[in-house]
Amino acid sequence: MKWTASRKVVAVVAPIAVTLMLTAACTASSGTDSKPPTSPGQQTLASAKDVRDLLTKLAVAPEAPMTGYSREKFPHWDSNKPEHGFGADFTQYSRCTTREVMMLRDAVGSVRLDPKTCELTIGSDGGWRDQYGVLDSKTGQLKEYKWITAPSGVDAEHIVPLAEAWRSGAASRDEDTRRRIANDALNLVASDPSANRSKGDQDAANYLPPGNFRCGYIEHYLTVKVKYGLTIDSAEQSALRTAVDDCVSRGGFR
Repeated sequence: MKWTASRKVVAVVAPIAVTLMLTAACTASSGTDSKPPTSPGQQTLASAKDVRDLLTKLAVAPEAPMTGYSREKFPHWDSNKPEHGFGADFTQYSRCTTREVMMLRDAVGSVRLDPKTCELTIGSDGGWRDQYGVLDSKTGQLKEYKWITAPSGVDAEHIVPLAEAWRSGAASRDEDTRRRIANDALNLVASDPSANRSKGDQDAANYLPPGNFRCGYIEHYLTVKVKYGLTIDSAEQSALRTAVDDCVSRGGFR
């Protein structure tokens, strides 16, 4: 999937190492649910071997208790520093928070971020397309992907939830490491609040997106856990192996 950006005012997304988001060609009626764009997020930028190698690098250990946890132990939202990985196309937004830069990166159509005031301006064709997906509780089928035009209606989703990071090793890390986990571009994605709420702080053994971003999510999840030396428990390992095999069989990795 190709990412594009303008140097003066970035309209939509730009590449990071393995991010899978949306395509700028997508259009939808303001404020309505709409058909998702063709095949976005269905193939990641990593090979099946890369993803399987990531899985083998993770130590397996029981999850730690939630004792002492609070979201404040993971300082966010930080200013957009190079260490957070949004890349050169976003350096002009150093005054803005990682949440605001993520909102710009993941936008579709005419969405602008003022580098001085950090105010988002949404054009008539601008917004955010959820790719997590939400299942209908009655039919078990995937609902239409949500199209959101108000920034306040978008959740900044942590792919590895902060509580899950705490349970898998971050409790013993210093505050600077936890700050980086909370603000890492690889661990942030714009999502439909309903999808985010259905996930909560569950790990990959209990939640994987049912929609287009499933294989990309798995890649990001593994990458973040490896990057910060976080562990997986045995149920998580089994679920991830099965999910990776499924993505490979469906051509979800290159």
